[in-house]
Amino acid sequence: MSDILCIGSVLWDVIGHSPASMSHGADRPGRITRHPGGVALNIAMALQRFGLTPALLSAVGRDAEGDDLLRACTALGLDTAHIHRPETLPTDIYMAIEDPSGLIAAIADAHSLENAGASILEPLLDGTLGSDKTPFTGTIALDGNLTATLLDNIAANPTLAKADLRVAPASPGKAKRLTPFLAQGRATLYVNLEEAGLLCDASFTDTSVAAHALLAKGTRRVLVTHGAQPACDGTAHGLMTGQPPTVQVHRITGAGDCFMAAHIAAEINGADRQTALTMALSATAAHISKDIS
Repeated sequence: MSDILCIGSVLWDVIGHSPASMSHGADRPGRITRHPGGVALNIAMALQRFGLTPALLSAVGRDAEGDDLLRACTALGLDTAHIHRPETLPTDIYMAIEDPSGLIAAIADAHSLENAGASILEPLLDGTLGSDKTPFTGTIALDGNLTATLLDNIAANPTLAKADLRVAPASPGKAKRLTPFLAQGRATLYVNLEEAGLLCDASFTDTSVAAHALLAKGTRRVLVTHGAQPACDGTAHGLMTGQPPTVQVHRITGAGDCFMAAHIAAEINGADRQTALTMALSATAAHISKDIS
């Protein structure tokens, strides 16, 4: 029995990491790795490491890459029984270049997930995990790699009204897709400072100011991070901040997913708001400081 649903991208991450600084057009030696990724899958893998049993709702192609990916997910202890497998769509992929300063550039090819649309939600509607008569009441981690239309549907869907909905934009380029969750006011948003600014059509230099602005727009709860600067957890009951530990950064990809997963796991296990924020920041620091060379 799963503890939480993770809805969104499940794909292969292809990451190139250079130990030297890079600029536009640079050609450097380094390491290239391929491993299971995607926001929903990254969150699920982290949740599993924190002792939970996540189930995935996504789209994975019926190709060799998809078969390999699902075998890898199963070996990691994740529930893949409800993943939609379209006949004609390939398995999605994410490609990124990093150097010691962080992410240089990335391309996310999540077209299969977007084309699959509402098909990935069938288990929440057909009685497998929930239905109109028996709505799903557990925790859902949702990522913004879904289409704006589908996210709008989820934000207003009565069959998900009783769920503890936790939402992340996946990337700054998709932050605006979360706008429907501001108006509905029934989700917890996990954003970085840039994403908060995009949602508010503003520019922020402080996470507390950003959190206050998102709450003013109707958000029920928001967690705003900004690298090594203080993070903020904001609700109608007030704001609280936490300082990330100081570490040497070796990787950036997946940091936001790790933060979200650690925070959710801490609260599912009974931690209060301040403790959950501290635990999430500590877990993220451990993630980004892990040497991948």
